[in-house]
Amino acid sequence: MASSSGPRRGINGGGMAAVLLLVTALAAFSGAAAADLPFSCGASSAEAAQGYAFCDTMLGPATRAADLVSRLTPAEKVAQLGDVAPGVPRLGVPAYKWWNEALHGLATSGKGLHFNAPGGVRAATSFPQVLLAAAAFDDGLWFRIGQAIGREARALFNVGQAEGLTMWSPNVNIFRDPRWGRGQETPGEDPAIASRYAAAFVRGIQGNGSSLLQTSACCKHATAYDLEDWGGVQRYSFVPRVTAQDLEDTFNPPFRSCVADGGATCVMCAYTAVNGVPSCADAGLLTGTVRGDWGLDGYVASDCDAVAIMRDAQRYAASPEDAVAVALKAGLDIDCGAYVQQHATVAIQQGKLTEQDMDRALTNLFAVRMRLGHFDGDPRSNAYGALGAADICTPEHRSLALEAAQDGIVLVKNDGGLLPLDRSAVGSAAAIGPNADDGRALIANYFGPPCESTTPLKGLQSYVTDVRFLAGCSSAACDAAATDQATALAGSADYVFLFMGLSQQQESEGKDRTSLLLPGMQQSLITAVADAAKRPVILVLLSGGPVDITFAQSNPKIGAILWAGYPGQAGGLAIARVLFGDHNPGGRLPVTWYPEEFTKVPMTDMRMRADPATGYPGRSYRFYQGKTVYKFGYGLSYSSFSRKLVSRTNTPAFSTAVLTRLRETMTGEDGRSYHVDNIGTDGCEQLKFPATVEVKNHGPMDGKHSVLMFLRWPNATDGRPSSQLIGFRSQHLKAGERANLRFDVSPCEHFSRVTEDGKKVIDRGSHFLMVDDHEMEIRFEA
Repeated sequence: MASSSGPRRGINGGGMAAVLLLVTALAAFSGAAAADLPFSCGASSAEAAQGYAFCDTMLGPATRAADLVSRLTPAEKVAQLGDVAPGVPRLGVPAYKWWNEALHGLATSGKGLHFNAPGGVRAATSFPQVLLAAAAFDDGLWFRIGQAIGREARALFNVGQAEGLTMWSPNVNIFRDPRWGRGQETPGEDPAIASRYAAAFVRGIQGNGSSLLQTSACCKHATAYDLEDWGGVQRYSFVPRVTAQDLEDTFNPPFRSCVADGGATCVMCAYTAVNGVPSCADAGLLTGTVRGDWGLDGYVASDCDAVAIMRDAQRYAASPEDAVAVALKAGLDIDCGAYVQQHATVAIQQGKLTEQDMDRALTNLFAVRMRLGHFDGDPRSNAYGALGAADICTPEHRSLALEAAQDGIVLVKNDGGLLPLDRSAVGSAAAIGPNADDGRALIANYFGPPCESTTPLKGLQSYVTDVRFLAGCSSAACDAAATDQATALAGSADYVFLFMGLSQQQESEGKDRTSLLLPGMQQSLITAVADAAKRPVILVLLSGGPVDITFAQSNPKIGAILWAGYPGQAGGLAIARVLFGDHNPGGRLPVTWYPEEFTKVPMTDMRMRADPATGYPGRSYRFYQGKTVYKFGYGLSYSSFSRKLVSRTNTPAFSTAVLTRLRETMTGEDGRSYHVDNIGTDGCEQLKFPATVEVKNHGPMDGKHSVLMFLRWPNATDGRPSSQLIGFRSQHLKAGERANLRFDVSPCEHFSRVTEDGKKVIDRGSHFLMVDDHEMEIRFEA
């Protein structure tokens, strides 16, 4: 998704009627009053009186949308193909803004959400940036976050401060490279986590599962998009070379789950020209895969200016008209920007685009607007109509923001049980660091004004009376450090807390990192402060991407380290609650933390699998063959937990019919594997079996604990990962409590590997379920 500072293009010819409509629409939007909600087909409206089918709520959304599209003139159709869609007064069609953002709370990054309008709403709940929420390994939590954001979006619409309910979130791209500036927006490096996050968040934000959508979610950016600006290569012109194998088992699964499991009503195509074909011009991806194989019931949106970029930066299309035509024919439905609106008319006149191509796109678009209730009369009379200002920044949502932040915080070092601290024993404290009292460090990117803001300094002050603060650096860049002042302060306090890390200056949309080390003089400042302190210091890192803190790992003067991501509006309180033991940390890292030497690997090398012959180390815990700072899934607790597989049998009892079916699906690979496509949906269902893990909290504190189940093969040949996460469950356990957690295992999904041609097969022989050092062997023989 391009930010507002991205390459916006001016009007440069074509479609003047559409341009005039856009200007009129913008003027109308700017003067909208809070009571003037946009809707059509009211009981006394002209369109209802005419008996138009698009007003008939007994018909399906696609049928209603097709009727409406059939009544539009060609000029009116063209005008609807951009993110700012003007109204059609003669048909009662209200104006609409498609571009709205809700990554981890309602944001002002798009065009349709406003916090300075007559409706009186000035803020919305700011949840943790996605990567920190992902560290909780809890899809129930992710669902509730999505649900809360969706309620606030509908409430903002009902008070007249939202001009759209289509939220271009979530971002479910894989965090492939630790330097990626937008990795913070994603659920991490693992496709299983990203897939479950996608489905949970989408189900939450879109509503209760009825035909009426609370909001419409859009999963972005399909596909293999994970580079901003590195080494002179920019996202607008990057041509990633991606194997069919990596597409199938790494980059595409979250988008498949978003649509097939979450029911997302939109997919956004990325800037990237995968293997030379821009994603927004790839009919195989948009029509064949997204709409065909995955069953998208909704619309496809372009990333902002992606259609223009096909001609201007990528040189894929010879003219603007060619770019518009190839995108719409490939399956694109709406352009973020005005480029299609400006050039579609000429494209039709030149015979490169047909009115039928537009009709298909517009039917998909209006069907979603039908499902949002904009053509059912006054939306305040529908199931979500009672939501209003009182449903934004509620005590429940504020509490959820705190819960999400503290559940995601990861304790990565705790020498000698330094934490948790006894507040009565902390007479004085020094809070040092540029992220200690910077509210911007809490809310990351794609943000709106938060309901409240508790910085780490404020959180610390709620536990300790005497807290002395020094930023130490003017910003996270830390080009200069007040080392002498910091060491003097550290030597005078009972306990020292360092709040360091990154900011949007180092990692953001449009900006990748070149180093994994802490910026500027942070490392030297931390070391000097630790040396001067009376006792080991506590280091709290606020960052999106991982950092190489090897120096701190091995320094005995740094006693404890927390990673707190970008924790949202309640982040400071969440950190303090963890530090002082009011919350037992249970977060686990959703990404591998690599050493600085990893930066020798080009970001542009998209291969996931290692290549020992050339020294290429691979990427993510599944394939990486190098040293790590911290491993994927790592995280400490104040309690001791044990986990073990306790299923009664090591071999599921597959029926004779299933085994016979397996024999019939044997592939030609020397009889070593079964083709998943040939097993079929029913066969895959019959192969499923449960596995049980016993988890116990040995104390001394109650706490929430995440159990991760992996699969490993006897060897990592044929492109198999070294291990693969196949399931996770989060459970709160009291000290001394024991629980049995059930995992539903699907061999077709979990035991399969992807071949070089992108096909899924299940190998004959042994497969091992693995929880910690406990394993269960499953053999497939037919």
